[in-house]
Amino acid sequence: MNFLRKLFGGGSTAPAKPSGKYVGGCDHISTVSNADPIDNHVCHCNVCKSVTNQQTTHVVFFKHGDLSVSNEANLNRQPFNADNPDGPLDLCTCKDCGTPIMLDDKQKRIRVLVPNLMGFDGKIDTASYHAFWDETKGYDKPNDGRPVYDSLRPEFVWPLGA
Repeated sequence: MNFLRKLFGGGSTAPAKPSGKYVGGCDHISTVSNADPIDNHVCHCNVCKSVTNQQTTHVVFFKHGDLSVSNEANLNRQPFNADNPDGPLDLCTCKDCGTPIMLDDKQKRIRVLVPNLMGFDGKIDTASYHAFWDETKGYDKPNDGRPVYDSLRPEFVWPLGA
């Protein structure tokens, strides 16, 4: 069959790349949104530090229904927070290659991306503020001109779940 495709020029055996304003994922699973994120921050929380091995993490929230995922059956789900395994967020990785795909909210309020780890690096605007910073972090308070909060930005409103 591949010989005939090469001979007559015809469809590729690779899956077609989806289109959308924001497209990420891996070779086996795609995440796509045409909607803008509802939150975009630099996270200083200890859970993100533990999971990503980064001192700070660029985190982007989408409304749950605004970020579609292909091949969801190919996702491995594990608790995002090992200290709270019954918490609302699952870390979803590809069963085939292990790539982190997203955080999925069991309450279906949000889906979360870490752009530099989930195929979106350079495709999403810079974070607009710092979240979950406090004096116990062991490093200076960020002074890059963006607001710094000890939680999510004060005006953030959680979407309703499904």
